[in-house]
Amino acid sequence: MFIDLTVLVTPKMIVDAQGNEKKALVGHLGTHFDVMDKEFPLEYIERKAIAFDVSTIVDRDIEISDIDILKVKKDMFVAFHTGFIEREGYGGKGYFQGHPQLSEDLIEKLLELKISIIGIDCAGIRRGAEHTPKDQYCADKNVFVVENICNLKALGLETGSKEFIANTYPIKYAQTTGLPCRVVAKL
Repeated sequence: MFIDLTVLVTPKMIVDAQGNEKKALVGHLGTHFDVMDKEFPLEYIERKAIAFDVSTIVDRDIEISDIDILKVKKDMFVAFHTGFIEREGYGGKGYFQGHPQLSEDLIEKLLELKISIIGIDCAGIRRGAEHTPKDQYCADKNVFVVENICNLKALGLETGSKEFIANTYPIKYAQTTGLPCRVVAKL
């Protein structure tokens, strides 16, 4: 069974996003990752993956203790279902400025475990001025951050997490800071 985790981009969403986020242009629109002067390795296209339901975490950063970190293995695609994209909707001002974020400790732990990709169903793993530097920090450690994924609940997160195979297909653009991509889960 396949589940598409990619945001469907409509003309209205394009207008909303570009009106509320200066980087929401071709490379940063919808589901994408920030390339940060790196090239997406072809071996990252298919990865063992795990999604964690952290949708009950509000008004604070998502911490290591909020997930079962022992389930995270080297080279994985690790996704976070915050529920934010469903609650807020993609493209509005609040979507880009008020989204959940991962704690510095959690990000460090994921990097220490040498995962491949962090996926999140909001505009980034950190907000505001911390967004771009944190994406660069992850990329420098060969970890890409895929932003604006959706439909994670369809994986079946009743137990708090779900393992699957993640297939990530970036568009082959050159000299851009963001690459739109299609992310498909295989159960």
